[in-house]
Amino acid sequence: MVIIPELNRESSFKDFWTILKPSVMSLAIFTSFIAAVIAPGTIHFVELFAAILSIAIGAGGAGSLNMWYERHTDKLMKRTQGRPIPCGRISEHNALALGVILSAVGVLFLGTATNWWAAFWLFLSIFFYIVIYTIWLKPRTPQNIVIGGASGALPPVIGWAAVSPQFSWYPVIMFLIIFLWTPPHFWALAILRKEDYKQAKFPMLPNVKGDAATVRSIIFYIILTIASSLVPYFMGYAGIGYLILSLILGGGFLYFAVKMKQDLQKYGRKTFGFSILYLFALFSLMLID
Repeated sequence: MVIIPELNRESSFKDFWTILKPSVMSLAIFTSFIAAVIAPGTIHFVELFAAILSIAIGAGGAGSLNMWYERHTDKLMKRTQGRPIPCGRISEHNALALGVILSAVGVLFLGTATNWWAAFWLFLSIFFYIVIYTIWLKPRTPQNIVIGGASGALPPVIGWAAVSPQFSWYPVIMFLIIFLWTPPHFWALAILRKEDYKQAKFPMLPNVKGDAATVRSIIFYIILTIASSLVPYFMGYAGIGYLILSLILGGGFLYFAVKMKQDLQKYGRKTFGFSILYLFALFSLMLID
């Protein structure tokens, strides 16, 4: 029997939109779009729109599946206990059905609209996020986001493959930048929400290794992120303007992280906030260059 999502009396469009994790979806849309535009070759505007829409649908499906699986732990965390599923505004069955349907539609639509190589990468991203990260790594190891971050780093590869299925190092570099950026971005939030993760019994790095060790890890990964952001210039993909501005952005990212040693809460928030600006600005520079 196929379960079709249905609105109940307390559900709203906002609730269903929330379980798609639009903030995560926006990152996937943006980075995949940048990669698709930069990629060599030509693609019709309608095909490009279909590709980005497919990626958005797949990302939304993954978000819904993530919220469905973590519905019990979400009840224990102040940051998440107001979400639609723990509050009962959306049923578990509806969230699961929505996630499965959107994930399948996103992959199939992308394969039909562009090519099945791009669809494979979208499927892998969803699978990695739900099975490898959410189900396997997150409840078991403080290094969960280091490995699990690969799922969020795949959208540029998907966008590039939708336009140019041939191998290129540029989408690999984009993947590497996001992969290395994810731990400091997420750990800055984990420090701020340490008590929440303790309640949910998630072995996040601040809870297992302490704040000082987490800050050192954040600084280490930011340095790696900055180093990876310079690779496009040294491989001839970007010019001197990109090099200078990427160094300035990286310096700002590193500055806030180092200041966390003085005021953990204040600069933890600034590091988390600036990390989002950093990634969007860096990928914008790639496009502008």
